[in-house]
Amino acid sequence: MTLKIEIPVWKDPDGNVVACVEKLKVMRENLEEIAQMAQDAFEDAVLMGCDEQQVRDFMVAMMRGLENPYRSERED
Repeated sequence: MTLKIEIPVWKDPDGNVVACVEKLKVMRENLEEIAQMAQDAFEDAVLMGCDEQQVRDFMVAMMRGLENPYRSERED
């Protein structure tokens, strides 16, 4: 699946551009995989009779709820 959104220029926490070709390739592949899985789950939910907007809202909330396991404890 090709993402239908424009991929941003990725930056590190200091604002520097992430320019490593291999890192960018992995990032794109991961996002394409997530997009396909989300599309499949969305289609299944709609086919099972779930409300489209409720499913979208849940997916957004799920993404917002992701935790960064690499954040230092002093940032909390």
